[in-house]
Amino acid sequence: MNEFDVLVVGGGAAGLTAALVLLRARRTVAVIDAGSPRNAPAAEMHGFLSRDGMPPAELIAAGRAEVAGYGGTLIDDTVTSLEPGFRARLASGVEFRARRILVATGLRDEVPDVPGVRERWGRDVLHCPYCHGYEVRDQPLGVLGGSAEAVQHALLIRQWSADVVLFEHTDTLDADQRELLAARAVRVIEGRVARLTVENDRLHGVELADGTVLTRSAVFVRPRFVPNSSLLSELGCAADENGWVTSDTTGRTTVPGVRVAGNAADPRAQVITAAGQGSAAAIAIHAELVEDDVRDALTAHRTAR
Repeated sequence: MNEFDVLVVGGGAAGLTAALVLLRARRTVAVIDAGSPRNAPAAEMHGFLSRDGMPPAELIAAGRAEVAGYGGTLIDDTVTSLEPGFRARLASGVEFRARRILVATGLRDEVPDVPGVRERWGRDVLHCPYCHGYEVRDQPLGVLGGSAEAVQHALLIRQWSADVVLFEHTDTLDADQRELLAARAVRVIEGRVARLTVENDRLHGVELADGTVLTRSAVFVRPRFVPNSSLLSELGCAADENGWVTSDTTGRTTVPGVRVAGNAADPRAQVITAAGQGSAAAIAIHAELVEDDVRDALTAHRTAR
């Protein structure tokens, strides 16, 4: 069986950063990644100092090269089970054993079942204005209703454009919400959204159920964040009422030896935040391993006397 000090599950910004820190601490590390990053549809990432505008795939490629350069093991596969101990079984049937586990499997976005939303996701149907708002500044923007956060999202998006509309869709706004939107000059478009219209592989507009089409350059949507936490649940990690594994600022879960980082720990973590969490988790993991090594060395020292 392949044995490592640390097994990192998930090779995004959080997982690769953790692996880099641990490898530089002269730990043996394996990173297992299924190759389906959440931000794959995005052409660029933003807000990452010195990497602003870089395609997400380029960041991952650079990170993998750095990890490999320090002797890290990179495995393109899916972890199907984790057992106490820690044992990991992959889809290929290979098994690994590690002293510590870091899970950085991220989350998945559940978006409204409106034709065009999933197809344009990450391109001109967007979620995070801090990631993509500047690129669509001063353009006609829309916010798709249907979630409890839609009004606040519309008020936020208004910072990037004077032409923002909130499509009520399945929502029913109250008088206070309408007043807030009016105060910020955000128009409310009543009626259910039927689909998004596309021309020349670009978003053209939003079509309502009555056939009316309102031209928009981009539409913002608040997805439902769903953690990829099945492996953590298998290990018995406690979770909150929404299914998110509980952890401290260094990613420590309720199961000793298991930590989380990135969107697996924080649904609102951006790429740069996830990388920082990976670093913090790695430093904490290394400190634990040192404690174990010192304890074992002390036992051996006393036995030899």
